[in-house]
Amino acid sequence: MKLLPMVAIITLFFTGCVNPFAPHLDDSPDRTQGQLDDLHTIDGVLQTIKKSYSYRDTTIYGKVLASDYIFVYRDYDKGADVFWGRDEEIRSTFGLFENVQRLDLVWNNSTSVSGDTVQSLRATVVKGFNLTVTFNPSDVVRITGYANLTLQRPSSDATWLVTQWRDESNY
Repeated sequence: MKLLPMVAIITLFFTGCVNPFAPHLDDSPDRTQGQLDDLHTIDGVLQTIKKSYSYRDTTIYGKVLASDYIFVYRDYDKGADVFWGRDEEIRSTFGLFENVQRLDLVWNNSTSVSGDTVQSLRATVVKGFNLTVTFNPSDVVRITGYANLTLQRPSSDATWLVTQWRDESNY
């Protein structure tokens, strides 16, 4: 008879902190977060970039950048193009990812594609995008423009890597 109250106390102890209205954490492995899209296609590269922004993960982002990658944007105040390489791109993107609550990247239609994206070893794609950067609920920045991407691969059965990204946005 004394065992029943003891079991009830132990049960309450272990379940007493459970909120029946709160969802449980999903401990199951996420099968999509760590996976890259098919980098043998340019669309797969674009979806991987989108995924890296959604997860704010520079490890995923770095997988699509060539070792000789160059980022270019126009500094209209100076009237000149500004360039940086892969290492600075990863550092600046990491800083962005660390300082925002959310990033939503939407790829729009391609305005131009040069090169046979199936057999070619080099292609240039100009892709429209909308990027919503949420620093906090009262500080949201919307950036629209075009990403002028140059991609290369060593053979037609290898994966594409971005060798240059020229930012043609309103920011």
